[in-house]
Amino acid sequence: MKPAPFDYARPADWSAALALLAAGARPVAGGQSLGPMLNLRVATPEKLADLRHLPGYAGVTQQGGTIRIGAGTTHAAIEDGAVPGRLGAILAGVARRIAYRPVRNRGTIGGSLAHADPAADWVAVLPCFRGEAVVLGPAGERRVKLERFVTGMLATALSPEELLLAVELPALPEAARWGHWKFCRKPGEFSKATACVLAVPGEAPRAVLAALDAPPFVVADASALCAAPEAEAARLVAALDVADPWRAAIARTALRRAAEAAS
Repeated sequence: MKPAPFDYARPADWSAALALLAAGARPVAGGQSLGPMLNLRVATPEKLADLRHLPGYAGVTQQGGTIRIGAGTTHAAIEDGAVPGRLGAILAGVARRIAYRPVRNRGTIGGSLAHADPAADWVAVLPCFRGEAVVLGPAGERRVKLERFVTGMLATALSPEELLLAVELPALPEAARWGHWKFCRKPGEFSKATACVLAVPGEAPRAVLAALDAPPFVVADASALCAAPEAEAARLVAALDVADPWRAAIARTALRRAAEAAS
């Protein structure tokens, strides 16, 4: 399959990018989600706005206790250590298991999050970190809590005229404990159930269960899960009313294993 004809634009600055969006252009960066949709003609935009060369779109900076990851930062850059400290080590481990290296070389953290496939790794993991998405629109910048950014399958808190600029996450102490588990039928495939647990000294542990064809389910205080992983995982998944028994079973297992790893 080949995509339907479209025009291509490469905005020189963010104002030009927003103007293109207002005129109906579709934003693209790595193209690892949009590209297949174009080829299958699931998406048929009249114009694409290439964001890759915009200033500050890619790269990692740290100011005080906040680490800012540009939306155009590739999975490969994160895998290779672009994010510093304990947070960077955790994110590198997540990035390493996203698809295959050629995909990671082009796919971006912001593109994955804005596409909002419920099984995508960053969609599942980022709400665990108490961070924010930095969004740019005609009225300027605003911030959205990451746990509220994905609102449904392929749906986010972005309006049609807004772009995702960056993700801001708190730096983590070296003593922070992390557990992450996902079920894939083969390496590189989208997950059928993903869970992660973050335990930071002095804070309530936090958990996320995702890849269940719904927005990520965030457990703001996962103390009970860390204390009794098997029983609490069963209780949490039962409350979600997952339709397929096999999906509920692997969701329980993913949540339990993530909690055990973090403990």
